[in-house]
Amino acid sequence: MGIKNYLIEGVSGTGKTSVASGLQSRGYHVVHGDRELAYQGDPRTGKPLDVADHARDIAFGHRHHIWDVDRVRALVADHSRPITFFCGGSRNFDRFIDLFDAVFVLDVDAETLRERLANRPDDEFGASQAERDLVLHLHATRVDIPKDATFIDATAPLDVVINDILSRCATSA
Repeated sequence: MGIKNYLIEGVSGTGKTSVASGLQSRGYHVVHGDRELAYQGDPRTGKPLDVADHARDIAFGHRHHIWDVDRVRALVADHSRPITFFCGGSRNFDRFIDLFDAVFVLDVDAETLRERLANRPDDEFGASQAERDLVLHLHATRVDIPKDATFIDATAPLDVVINDILSRCATSA
């Protein structure tokens, strides 16, 4: 969708949705990947999975939370906008990460993450104790972090986080 395309990643609770909404309120085009592109599938093949047998397996759900690669490619190929931000997490990002001009990872300290997760609505990932435990493990191990990403201090106020991202986009142009 953009001549320039940026991915904003991070574990649950780091502020991806808030940053996406903030960018939209400033007039930027945003794709909410977790809402618009995500489904449960095989990260290698993209084949959708019947997850009914695994509904209670939090780790399974996380490992198979992927984005539709063909849709990502089509959105990136549409240059009708000067800039597009893709916000969200995907376990198959290695299949499309090369399409982005830069990748930003929102990062917070463990205490901030615990506080944010404790305040999540019941219908958001990270609300249950098992989900919080998984998110804190992923945060500590950084196993799902794209290589060569630029880390953004997401403990700062939202406007500061957004300004940091935008300034880094300007320098990558």
